[in-house]
Amino acid sequence: CDCNIHIATLACCYSHCFIKWFAMLLPFIVKQPPTIIKQSMKEHIVDPKETMVIECEAKGNPSPIFSWRRNGKYFNVARDPQTSMRRRSGTLDIYAKYNPEQYEAEYQCIASNQYGSAYSNKIRLMLYRAPVWPREIQEPVVVSAGKPLVLPCDPPPGPPRPETYWMKSLPQDRRVSMGVSGDLYFSNVLFNDSVSDFCCNTRFPYKNIIQQKMPVVVKVLINRSVVEAAPTWLSPSGSSSSRLVLQGEELLLECIAAGMPTPYITWTKDGDTLEVTSRMKVKHFNKLIHIPKAAFEDSGEYVCRATNKLGYTEHTITVKVKAAPFWLEKSTNLILAPEENGRLFCRADGVPRPTIEWFINGEPIEFSTHQPNRDVSGDTLAFRSATVENTAVYQCNASNQFGYLLANAFVNVLPRILSPRSEYIKTIEGTPTFLDCQFFGSPVPELRWSKYGQGNLEGNRFKNHRNGTLEIKRIRIEDQGTYSCVVSNIAGRDEIQVQVEVKEPTLIVSKPQNQKVIRGTDVRLECVVKSDAAAPATTSWMKDKSYVTLGWRRVTVMSLFYVMRRDEGNYTCLAKGELDQKSASAQLLVMDRPDPPTDLQLSDPYERTVRLTWVPGDSNHCPITEYFVQYDDDDWLPWKWRNLSSYPGNLNSVILQLIPFTYYEFRVIAVNEIGPSRPSRSSSRFQSSGAPPDVIPKNLKGVGTWRNNMEISWEPLSYREWNGPHLKYLVWWRRRDSREEWKNATTKWLRYYIYDADTFTPYELKIQAVNEFGLGPESPVIIGYSGEDLPSVPKSFRIQQRHLDSIYVDWELPAEPNGIITGYSLKYQTGIQTFQSVPPNVTSFSIRRFDRYTRYRFSVAAHTQLGLGEWHTEESQHYTTEIYAQDQVDITTQGWFIGIMCAVALIVLILLIVCFIKRSRGGKYPVREKKDISLEQIDDKEPEGTFDYRSVEEERGIQRGQPSMETMIKRSYSDDSLVDYSEGGEIPFNEDGSFIGQYTGTRRDVRDLDFGGGPNTIYSLA
Repeated sequence: CDCNIHIATLACCYSHCFIKWFAMLLPFIVKQPPTIIKQSMKEHIVDPKETMVIECEAKGNPSPIFSWRRNGKYFNVARDPQTSMRRRSGTLDIYAKYNPEQYEAEYQCIASNQYGSAYSNKIRLMLYRAPVWPREIQEPVVVSAGKPLVLPCDPPPGPPRPETYWMKSLPQDRRVSMGVSGDLYFSNVLFNDSVSDFCCNTRFPYKNIIQQKMPVVVKVLINRSVVEAAPTWLSPSGSSSSRLVLQGEELLLECIAAGMPTPYITWTKDGDTLEVTSRMKVKHFNKLIHIPKAAFEDSGEYVCRATNKLGYTEHTITVKVKAAPFWLEKSTNLILAPEENGRLFCRADGVPRPTIEWFINGEPIEFSTHQPNRDVSGDTLAFRSATVENTAVYQCNASNQFGYLLANAFVNVLPRILSPRSEYIKTIEGTPTFLDCQFFGSPVPELRWSKYGQGNLEGNRFKNHRNGTLEIKRIRIEDQGTYSCVVSNIAGRDEIQVQVEVKEPTLIVSKPQNQKVIRGTDVRLECVVKSDAAAPATTSWMKDKSYVTLGWRRVTVMSLFYVMRRDEGNYTCLAKGELDQKSASAQLLVMDRPDPPTDLQLSDPYERTVRLTWVPGDSNHCPITEYFVQYDDDDWLPWKWRNLSSYPGNLNSVILQLIPFTYYEFRVIAVNEIGPSRPSRSSSRFQSSGAPPDVIPKNLKGVGTWRNNMEISWEPLSYREWNGPHLKYLVWWRRRDSREEWKNATTKWLRYYIYDADTFTPYELKIQAVNEFGLGPESPVIIGYSGEDLPSVPKSFRIQQRHLDSIYVDWELPAEPNGIITGYSLKYQTGIQTFQSVPPNVTSFSIRRFDRYTRYRFSVAAHTQLGLGEWHTEESQHYTTEIYAQDQVDITTQGWFIGIMCAVALIVLILLIVCFIKRSRGGKYPVREKKDISLEQIDDKEPEGTFDYRSVEEERGIQRGQPSMETMIKRSYSDDSLVDYSEGGEIPFNEDGSFIGQYTGTRRDVRDLDFGGGPNTIYSLA
């Protein structure tokens, strides 16, 4: 507030400042006239294709009602189907689908309540029209070199004004430049100007649209010589012109001249050289003077001069600067007390000086009801001893031929104290308390607060605010009572009283606690409240901002039984006292199995893998630890879903291992500590790509079903193992241990036959599966046999009589088994024929004979799967002692005997070496003492160191070779029982049928050796 006045009026100035400040702080409960707070610009451009909005907002108490004028007449918005007014606002929305041109007019908004009416500016609504540049074909422009040229642009008009520029590689300079009108000026034309086309482009700023005019072709005619010319004016024309500009608007002064050579432009103002200031810019090679905001000092005569070597020309531009009305002091709202004086000012200026008009609630003041205390004097409206009848909205209009100004200001006449005369307040102990005493007056009144009319409350816990409010900080029980507010100045005194009662605060002693429980458990939430004894607090519960109905008023404990997920949320205990309320909240989290995953997506498909991605479901406050991916491969089995694999709970995108050429659907199950979720919705049906088989057919075997064929068979692959369509089997075979190439055949059956095979011939076999995508792995090579036939006779059939009471027979495999020998048939007879079946692994047989002189006939034949082969028949020989002796076993060929003899020889060698050493020392070695068994009577008279040698082998042979005394009597005398060493005999057998062996060559008797040669003879024996 500017108060540069003498001391006598200083008090009045401060009073006026206070009223302005109080008008801004006036509480909303005070009744006041409306005030316009928002409106559209005076020139308002809108797009008719969109909603056309004209803004108008105002405030007041009570809230104002809005109405509109169009072209100075009342506009009935309710009856226009294409127009509506926003709620609690005067803003107009115009939906002009049909004939939008009818809304292009001048609008004025009126905000009214019972205390007055405020008016907006007059808003001119202008429709934006899409620029349309006619698509006309531009004729070529023909001009001689050296001549001037003007290429017009002529863009479509606004609003707003478009911006123009030319597209051409030719730079603008002193010779070529664009004028303010948008036309392109050539001071003189050169041959290079015809090189390319000239295009005029215009940008329309409202929609930021750029349009291009049809190109112009310039053809320059070349003469033998270019004619020079003195300067002449292209823009402006003639020798003088004038410009009228408003203060603050843009001023453009342009001079473009023609001539050859190109003229130079210079400027003067009022006969002096133009002085370029910071407010002024000279552009386009001195052709243009640009003043962004014109001022009164820019008025005068501007002379532009164009000069070349042939002469000069001048043009005078007379500039006049006018001004639309502008504010010197704008009217502001005025609040007065009864019988108080006040004034509204409407001070404006302009060129020419504006006319001031006053209006009351939008009507000329001279036509309103006459009020004797109201006086209009030019730009001042004065009030003497104001009354409530002076309350209204006053408009000040300052206008001249270039524009107008409109200001709204209300006058509101109010009593000195605005608060109620008597007020009763209840408050809570310990809280700040405010006692209102709204006041105003001129001069500014003095204010005093007291309790029970005594003292002045100020300091410590009491504070007086500028608006009259008394603040009691942390009020106590003893502060309750009656408080008085007294306001006084030279114009009078006023007083109000406020009764204060202090209550104990409401407190929550025990608050509910946050809980995290498993679904199905019971929950108990406790809330203990303490409040003022005179007015007990009521307790209620809320769940997520919604009240829980429990049926009684004071519920300090809320129990939830078998909680479900829907019971989860934020539970609030509300303790509401008479004046205050307290709340305490607790979060209840219900842990449960996770929600199923969603949005299953398949990507990156390959023949054996695919990527599965899903969106995890809610973990329900228990982290997901694992995901199970299940699949259905369309095998039409009950309980078709099977587990494919499991993954950690932090993954939601995995690579699945698949079987080729199989239809799949997937679903995912999330698992946490509570349990598994419900399965997700299945993914889209997916077929993996095909691949060669991975599996080798099992149980490959080759068996002959006839003597000259072989059946190759195997187990089929399951459908999952096909890996592709049209599964077949590739069978390979060749004879074992042959150099022939592998033969093969392809079949879709489970067996394959080979014909014209040799009988019971081993074949190498292998197999592999094959489909449309290739061959599978080969099986290991196995051996199969072709068909069997009847075997030939067994080889080497022999009859042996090893003992007097038994006959032993043996044989070997047939030379041509023609198959697998499954056993033997043996028959023998003396009179009665006897049959005996022998297992295939037994090739010997023995029978007990009851008559040693009876001859036996034996017949043996081998078996295969096809039957019994050819018989071999042989009779046993007549029994004799010689034959029996031949049948005995040669003990010297037995392994155990040879081992014993080697050990004895080693012992004898050691004894001889020891004896030789003793004899060399002079001692004698009694050899006979070391023998274990005495073979003959020893002659005591023989000299020491000599011994009678007999073959241990010979004597052992004698002992083991005596089956009976009868046999020894019949046999000729012999020192051992072995067959003669010099003769070969049949291979002997033990009595149990085991093979003993055969010796060949001549063998000398040990007793024939000569040991009389001394030590050398002993060494020879060793």
